Amino acid sequence: MTTAQAATAQAAADPDGERLRRWRLVLGGDADGTGCTLSGRDAAMDGALAALYRGSGAEPGGQGRTGGRSAGLGGSAPQVARWLGDIREYFPTTVVQLMQQDAITRLGLDRLLLEPEMLAAVEPDVHLVGTLLSLKHALPETTRESARAVVGKVVAELERRLADRTRSTLGGALDRSARVNRPRHRDIDWGRTIRANLKNYLPDHRTVVPERLVGYARAQRAVKKDVILCIDQSGSMAASVVHSAVFGAVLASMHSLDTRLVVFDTSVVDLTEQLTDPVDVLFATQLGGGTDINRALAYCQSKISRPSETIVVLISDLYEGGIRDEMLKRVAAMKASGVQFIALLALSDEGAPAYDHAHAAALAALGAPAFACTPDAFPDIMAAAIEKRPLPVPADR
Repeated sequence: MTTAQAATAQAAADPDGERLRRWRLVLGGDADGTGCTLSGRDAAMDGALAALYRGSGAEPGGQGRTGGRSAGLGGSAPQVARWLGDIREYFPTTVVQLMQQDAITRLGLDRLLLEPEMLAAVEPDVHLVGTLLSLKHALPETTRESARAVVGKVVAELERRLADRTRSTLGGALDRSARVNRPRHRDIDWGRTIRANLKNYLPDHRTVVPERLVGYARAQRAVKKDVILCIDQSGSMAASVVHSAVFGAVLASMHSLDTRLVVFDTSVVDLTEQLTDPVDVLFATQLGGGTDINRALAYCQSKISRPSETIVVLISDLYEGGIRDEMLKRVAAMKASGVQFIALLALSDEGAPAYDHAHAAALAALGAPAFACTPDAFPDIMAAAIEKRPLPVPADR
């Protein structure tokens, strides 16, 4: 019987004891009120929690010596590396990632991520990538390859999760938008044509009279839509930047789309040439700094040559440091010219982000509602834009 199975059996046999055990782990310290003493694996788990959430005397893998609630990992890289190994053994991946985030914010763990042995010990996730990108200029030569490997691992996992569905969803939307009712003979889709004309079946002749032909224009093989991803790279947008780089690479791989990726803070950088490798895109970003949405949109506007076939996706929390009225005029002008404008407050798995509500309301008044979008929902949003139908805006935007 495994340890997990044994724990499950024990919990079923003694539910009150299991409840006390859990409270003892939650409360930490001596927790005299529970009357529960920890031993073995439970004691080790308590020690790992204590090192992060309890007294300054606590050490990774062992009980804290004080009962206060403060950080106790200290500044020793080997010590922290052992602690990272412990939590990966005792807790599921989602809990490990949460504890790593807490260690970064509570203990300054980001400073220790400059060492290769630390990077080898952490559990890679989107938030860790954001931290590494913010530290990239401080990374010593010996750590850069390790950091790139961590970022690459997260990017590869995101691509596995998102790429196929994105290509399938957008490919279908592009096909539907390319469909025509007066195709040339070589462009006729005979299967769809027969289904569209079944009402015209002549039993005596055992044939269908195709009053309406369905097919695809030869332009289907050419570029159908221009997509511009305009990404706010301020520090609060780290997870959105990571997902945007992945989606940018996926969209760029589709021949029917001409994809451009622009990142901005108070300056604007066009990273389109690097879209073949989203890891290169991420290491070319500069998380942090101010925000000038108006300047970024001015650059994007200058790259629009086919307004009616262009989709501009602004991903930002809308905390504008530039000229607000000019930004709104620019959005209005793009929409008036036929551009489809989408404003995403976030592109991440997180909950509702902090954002500028006044700017969001102003965009909505222009017919460009601003809402948060999860990576899983992004393909459906883009498919709707390609087909020029109403966006499937989440109800809790």
